[in-house]
Amino acid sequence: MIVTKSPTMGPSISDLFSPRRARVWVAFTLTCALLLFLARQRGAAAEWNAGQQPPPNSVAAPDEQGPKEVREDEVDWSKFAYLQYVTNSHYLCNSVMLFGQLHQHGSKADRVMMYPEGMFNLEVSEAAGRGKGGKRHDIELLNKARDDFNVKLVPVSVQHRATADSTWAESFTKLLAFNQTQYSRVLSLDSDAVLLGSVDELFTLPPSPVAMPRAYWLYPEEKKLASHILLVEPSAEEFERVLDATNKGGEDEYDMEILNTLYQDSAMVIPHRRYALLTQVFRWEDGEHAKYLGSDREEWDPIEVFNEAKYLHFSDWPLPKPWLGAAEDLRQRLEPKCRDKDGVESCVERDIWNGIYRDFHERRQRVCGYSIDPPQG
Repeated sequence: MIVTKSPTMGPSISDLFSPRRARVWVAFTLTCALLLFLARQRGAAAEWNAGQQPPPNSVAAPDEQGPKEVREDEVDWSKFAYLQYVTNSHYLCNSVMLFGQLHQHGSKADRVMMYPEGMFNLEVSEAAGRGKGGKRHDIELLNKARDDFNVKLVPVSVQHRATADSTWAESFTKLLAFNQTQYSRVLSLDSDAVLLGSVDELFTLPPSPVAMPRAYWLYPEEKKLASHILLVEPSAEEFERVLDATNKGGEDEYDMEILNTLYQDSAMVIPHRRYALLTQVFRWEDGEHAKYLGSDREEWDPIEVFNEAKYLHFSDWPLPKPWLGAAEDLRQRLEPKCRDKDGVESCVERDIWNGIYRDFHERRQRVCGYSIDPPQG
C-alpha cells in the first residue's frame, strides 16, 4: 500500500537523511545556532560594558602596562607628589614654568619644590649676589609658585660634589626624592623641559622602588636608563643606599650613573615614547629615528611623534639650554634640515623644533619676566 503524506505531516526520517534535504537541514540548524550564539555574545558584552566601563574622568595606566583603568575617586592623590629641585635662579624660573604647566593640565598630585636654604631670606639671598633678575625677584617667583600653582616649598641644602663636569655638580639634589617619605610615590621631572600633557597616570603604575625610561639615544653602544623623569617610592632604606652609592661615586659619575648602578637591572621601565622625547630627535638623520620609534619598520612622522608626546626634554648639545644665549650662526647650523619627501621639500621638523624653542622663550617672558641671557663667548 502506498502511503501519502498529508499536508500537515512533517518530513519523514528518510526525507531528513536524503542527501539534498540533509544539506538543507544541517545548514538551517547551523544558522540558528550561530544567530543564538551571537545574540548571547551581544548580551554578555552589553552586561560587561555596563558593569566595567570606566567613567569619563578616569586615569589609564600607560599602554606598556596593559589596559588597566583606575577610577579617580579610588586614588588618594595626597599620597603622590610631583617633585622639582632648584639650585639657582635659572632653574627656579624653569621650575615655576613647569609647575604652571602641571596646573594648566589639572594634575592632581601634590606639587613640591625643593629650593636652596636662604633663597627665601632676602638678606642672605642678596648677600649671595647670584642669579638672573636679582634675589628679590627669586622670592617673587617662589611666592608665585606657592600662591598661583599650589606648590609646597621645601628648603634643602643643595647637594654639591666635586665632579669632572660642573654642569651636573649639583644634580645630586634630585636624589633627595628618595627621602620624601611623607609620600608613597614622587615623580621627579627635570625642569629643562616642557610638559605637553598630564602624566598623572604614571603614579598608578605597578609597585616598584624606581621607574625610569631607557636612554634610547645612547643605544646600542650604551644600555642605560635615563633620570630626567624618575618615579620613586621613597624610603629610609633606599635613601641610605643612594647616599652610600653617591659617596662612593667617582668624579665622572652623576645622578644618572648612580641610579643605573643601583637600579639598571631592577627598575621598572617607563615607555620613552610619550614620556621621554628629546628635542634632538627632530634633528636626527633618516635611519636614526628607529632608536626612538623602537622599530626600523615604522615610518618616521614628526607631527605624530610630537602630538603623542607628553614630556619633552631640551637636549641639543652643542646648542646650549634655551634660557642661555646661543649665537645665531650656531643655532642655524644645528637646527633640523629640510627634507625631500616625494619630490617636495618638507621642513616639518625645523618648524616643530623652532616652535618649541619660541614657545619656551615666550612663556619664560610671561611667567618669569625675562627670556634668555645674552650669547656666551
